[in-house]
Amino acid sequence: MKEAINYLISKDAIFKSIIDQYGMPVIPRRPQGFETLVLLILEQQVSIDSAKATFLKIKASLKVIEPEILLPVSEEEYRNFGVSRQKTSYIKALATAILNKEVDLESLLNKTAQQVREELIKIKGIGNWTIDIYLMFCLEAPDLLPLGDIAVVNTIKELLHIHDKEAMEIHTLKWSPHRSVATYLLWHHYLNKRNRTVVY
Repeated sequence: MKEAINYLISKDAIFKSIIDQYGMPVIPRRPQGFETLVLLILEQQVSIDSAKATFLKIKASLKVIEPEILLPVSEEEYRNFGVSRQKTSYIKALATAILNKEVDLESLLNKTAQQVREELIKIKGIGNWTIDIYLMFCLEAPDLLPLGDIAVVNTIKELLHIHDKEAMEIHTLKWSPHRSVATYLLWHHYLNKRNRTVVY
Protein backbone atom coordinates (compact mmCIF):
# COMPACT_ATOMS: atom_id res chain seq x y z
CA MET A 1 0.00 0.00 0.00
CA LYS A 2 2.73 2.49 1.01
CA GLU A 3 4.79 1.55 -2.02
CA ALA A 4 1.73 1.96 -4.29
CA ILE A 5 0.91 5.38 -2.81
CA ASN A 6 4.51 6.61 -3.16
CA TYR A 7 4.47 5.47 -6.77
CA LEU A 8 1.18 7.28 -7.48
CA ILE A 9 2.40 10.50 -5.80
CA SER A 10 5.47 10.40 -8.05
CA LYS A 11 3.18 10.19 -11.10
CA ASP A 12 0.47 12.71 -10.18
CA ALA A 13 0.39 15.52 -7.61
CA ILE A 14 -3.36 15.02 -7.00
CA PHE A 15 -2.66 11.95 -4.85
CA LYS A 16 -0.46 13.89 -2.42
CA SER A 17 -3.12 16.60 -2.09
CA ILE A 18 -5.85 13.98 -1.42
CA ILE A 19 -3.79 12.37 1.38
CA ASP A 20 -2.71 15.75 2.80
CA GLN A 21 -6.35 16.83 2.96
CA TYR A 22 -8.15 13.62 3.96
CA GLY A 23 -5.55 11.13 5.21
CA MET A 24 -5.17 7.54 4.04
CA PRO A 25 -8.00 5.78 2.21
CA VAL A 26 -9.85 2.66 3.31
CA ILE A 27 -9.03 -0.40 1.22
CA PRO A 28 -12.42 -2.07 0.63
CA ARG A 29 -12.56 -5.83 1.15
CA ARG A 30 -15.50 -8.16 0.63
CA PRO A 31 -15.78 -11.96 0.73
CA GLN A 32 -15.71 -13.81 -2.57
CA GLY A 33 -18.81 -15.53 -3.81
CA PHE A 34 -22.48 -15.33 -4.72
CA GLU A 35 -23.58 -13.12 -1.82
CA THR A 36 -21.19 -10.31 -2.77
CA LEU A 37 -22.19 -10.49 -6.44
CA VAL A 38 -25.86 -10.16 -5.45
CA LEU A 39 -24.97 -7.07 -3.40
CA LEU A 40 -23.03 -5.64 -6.38
CA ILE A 41 -26.02 -6.17 -8.67
CA LEU A 42 -28.15 -4.25 -6.16
CA GLU A 43 -25.52 -1.48 -6.07
CA GLN A 44 -25.63 -0.88 -9.82
CA GLN A 45 -26.60 2.77 -10.47
CA VAL A 46 -27.81 3.40 -6.90
CA SER A 47 -26.07 4.44 -3.68
CA ILE A 48 -24.21 1.84 -1.63
CA ASP A 49 -26.43 2.67 1.36
CA SER A 50 -29.77 2.08 -0.38
CA ALA A 51 -28.48 -1.14 -1.98
CA LYS A 52 -27.31 -2.37 1.42
CA ALA A 53 -30.72 -1.67 2.97
CA THR A 54 -32.37 -3.77 0.24
CA PHE A 55 -29.78 -6.53 0.65
CA LEU A 56 -30.34 -6.66 4.43
CA LYS A 57 -34.11 -6.91 3.86
CA ILE A 58 -33.56 -9.93 1.62
CA LYS A 59 -31.18 -11.50 4.14
CA ALA A 60 -33.51 -10.91 7.07
CA SER A 61 -36.35 -12.63 5.21
CA LEU A 62 -34.50 -15.51 3.52
CA LYS A 63 -31.75 -15.95 6.15
CA VAL A 64 -29.29 -17.39 3.61
CA ILE A 65 -28.15 -15.81 0.33
CA GLU A 66 -27.49 -18.82 -1.88
CA PRO A 67 -28.41 -19.56 -5.53
CA GLU A 68 -30.87 -22.34 -4.70
CA ILE A 69 -32.65 -20.06 -2.19
CA LEU A 70 -32.85 -16.93 -4.37
CA LEU A 71 -33.77 -18.55 -7.70
CA PRO A 72 -37.33 -19.70 -6.79
CA VAL A 73 -38.27 -16.39 -5.08
CA SER A 74 -41.16 -14.75 -6.97
CA GLU A 75 -40.91 -11.41 -8.76
CA GLU A 76 -43.55 -10.06 -6.41
CA GLU A 77 -41.48 -11.00 -3.38
CA TYR A 78 -38.42 -9.32 -4.88
CA ARG A 79 -40.52 -6.24 -5.55
CA ASN A 80 -41.54 -6.22 -1.87
CA PHE A 81 -37.84 -6.25 -0.97
CA GLY A 82 -37.40 -3.18 -3.19
CA VAL A 83 -35.66 -4.96 -6.09
CA SER A 84 -36.55 -3.81 -9.61
CA ARG A 85 -37.76 -6.29 -12.22
CA GLN A 86 -34.50 -5.83 -14.14
CA LYS A 87 -32.28 -6.55 -11.15
CA THR A 88 -34.48 -9.51 -10.20
CA SER A 89 -33.75 -10.99 -13.63
CA TYR A 90 -30.02 -10.39 -13.10
CA ILE A 91 -30.00 -12.14 -9.70
CA LYS A 92 -31.89 -15.08 -11.16
CA ALA A 93 -29.52 -15.24 -14.18
CA LEU A 94 -26.52 -15.36 -11.81
CA ALA A 95 -28.15 -18.04 -9.62
CA THR A 96 -29.00 -20.11 -12.72
CA ALA A 97 -25.44 -19.84 -14.11
CA ILE A 98 -24.00 -21.08 -10.81
CA LEU A 99 -26.50 -23.92 -10.37
CA ASN A 100 -25.95 -25.01 -14.00
CA LYS A 101 -22.19 -24.94 -13.37
CA GLU A 102 -21.69 -22.39 -16.15
CA VAL A 103 -19.53 -20.44 -13.73
CA ASP A 104 -17.51 -21.58 -10.73
CA LEU A 105 -16.95 -18.59 -8.45
CA GLU A 106 -14.39 -20.42 -6.30
CA SER A 107 -12.15 -21.01 -9.30
CA LEU A 108 -11.94 -17.27 -10.12
CA LEU A 109 -9.26 -16.72 -7.48
CA ASN A 110 -6.79 -18.70 -9.61
CA LYS A 111 -7.55 -16.84 -12.85
CA THR A 112 -6.23 -13.63 -14.38
CA ALA A 113 -8.36 -10.49 -14.31
CA GLN A 114 -9.02 -10.94 -18.03
CA GLN A 115 -10.15 -14.57 -17.57
CA VAL A 116 -12.47 -13.53 -14.73
CA ARG A 117 -13.93 -10.79 -16.94
CA GLU A 118 -14.49 -13.18 -19.86
CA GLU A 119 -16.27 -15.65 -17.58
CA LEU A 120 -18.52 -13.24 -15.68
CA ILE A 121 -19.45 -10.98 -18.62
CA LYS A 122 -21.45 -13.86 -20.14
CA ILE A 123 -23.97 -13.62 -17.29
CA LYS A 124 -26.90 -11.29 -17.92
CA GLY A 125 -26.64 -8.16 -15.81
CA ILE A 126 -22.98 -8.60 -14.90
CA GLY A 127 -21.17 -5.80 -16.72
CA ASN A 128 -17.69 -4.33 -16.56
CA TRP A 129 -18.39 -2.12 -13.52
CA THR A 130 -19.63 -5.09 -11.46
CA ILE A 131 -16.67 -7.20 -12.58
CA ASP A 132 -14.17 -4.41 -11.80
CA ILE A 133 -15.51 -3.99 -8.26
CA TYR A 134 -15.59 -7.77 -7.68
CA LEU A 135 -11.98 -8.06 -8.90
CA MET A 136 -10.87 -5.20 -6.67
CA PHE A 137 -12.88 -5.90 -3.48
CA CYS A 138 -12.88 -9.72 -3.51
CA LEU A 139 -9.91 -10.86 -5.60
CA GLU A 140 -7.62 -7.94 -4.68
CA ALA A 141 -6.69 -7.17 -8.29
CA PRO A 142 -4.09 -4.38 -8.07
CA ASP A 143 -4.43 -2.56 -11.38
CA LEU A 144 -8.03 -1.64 -12.18
CA LEU A 145 -9.64 1.75 -12.72
CA PRO A 146 -13.43 1.46 -13.20
CA LEU A 147 -14.24 4.27 -15.62
CA GLY A 148 -17.86 3.11 -15.49
CA ASP A 149 -18.00 4.46 -11.93
CA ILE A 150 -19.57 7.93 -11.66
CA ALA A 151 -17.55 8.92 -8.56
CA VAL A 152 -14.25 8.00 -10.25
CA VAL A 153 -15.13 9.86 -13.46
CA ASN A 154 -16.39 12.98 -11.62
CA THR A 155 -13.29 13.11 -9.42
CA ILE A 156 -10.95 12.84 -12.43
CA LYS A 157 -12.91 15.66 -14.09
CA GLU A 158 -12.68 17.77 -10.95
CA LEU A 159 -9.01 17.21 -10.07
CA LEU A 160 -7.43 16.73 -13.49
CA HIS A 161 -9.88 18.72 -15.66
CA ILE A 162 -10.11 15.83 -18.12
CA HIS A 163 -13.65 15.38 -19.43
CA ASP A 164 -13.24 12.81 -22.21
CA LYS A 165 -13.28 9.10 -21.27
CA GLU A 166 -10.63 8.21 -23.84
CA ALA A 167 -8.35 10.98 -22.55
CA MET A 168 -8.92 9.67 -19.00
CA GLU A 169 -7.85 6.19 -20.05
CA ILE A 170 -4.67 7.52 -21.65
CA HIS A 171 -3.79 9.82 -18.72
CA THR A 172 -4.36 7.12 -16.07
CA LEU A 173 -2.16 4.55 -17.81
CA LYS A 174 0.79 6.10 -15.97
CA TRP A 175 -0.83 5.05 -12.66
CA SER A 176 -0.37 1.39 -13.64
CA PRO A 177 0.39 -1.07 -11.99
CA HIS A 178 -1.39 0.55 -9.00
CA ARG A 179 -4.64 1.80 -10.52
CA SER A 180 -6.79 0.05 -7.89
CA VAL A 181 -5.13 2.08 -5.09
CA ALA A 182 -5.56 5.17 -7.28
CA THR A 183 -9.28 4.35 -7.45
CA TYR A 184 -9.50 4.04 -3.65
CA LEU A 185 -7.87 7.48 -3.35
CA LEU A 186 -10.30 9.01 -5.86
CA TRP A 187 -13.27 7.53 -3.94
CA HIS A 188 -11.71 8.76 -0.69
CA HIS A 189 -11.64 12.32 -2.08
CA TYR A 190 -15.16 12.06 -3.54
CA LEU A 191 -16.76 10.85 -0.29
CA ASN A 192 -14.85 13.12 2.10
CA LYS A 193 -15.54 16.22 0.04
CA ARG A 194 -19.26 15.43 0.31
CA ASN A 195 -19.04 14.49 4.02
CA ARG A 196 -20.23 10.99 3.22
CA THR A 197 -19.18 7.85 5.04
CA VAL A 198 -19.50 4.53 3.29
CA VAL A 199 -19.05 1.09 4.84
CA TYR A 200 -18.01 -1.22 2.04
